[in-house]
Amino acid sequence: MIDFQNASYIKLGQIDYAQVASQIDPLLIEGEQGYVAFKGMRDYIVFTSKRIIAVNVQGISGKKKDFTSLPLAKVQAFSVETAGTFDLDAELELWFSGLGRVKFEFKGKTDVAYLNKLVAHHVLG
Repeated sequence: MIDFQNASYIKLGQIDYAQVASQIDPLLIEGEQGYVAFKGMRDYIVFTSKRIIAVNVQGISGKKKDFTSLPLAKVQAFSVETAGTFDLDAELELWFSGLGRVKFEFKGKTDVAYLNKLVAHHVLG
């Protein structure tokens, strides 16, 4: 479960969704599809057409996983920060109704404009 007192995922790099599809697809509801995935050291997040699924890989073997769903319908506000010259990380911050703020920090060349459009489409659409 995400610790919402310190809800932050850092140094996420984009991976091919196919790498995690076998773990995520069984969780998806009818009509929901996975779009893009990002991985940190062990944990990863997946953006779907309805939510963000944060996966916390636990234990030495990594077989135990916690899947936390963050519904895009509950996002009240969001902020995107692009990478700069010296600060090479991009950020996405989301404020969820009843939950608070969740922050994702992405490595270098992440297309944050795409993430902004993805979130905006579901929050504003």
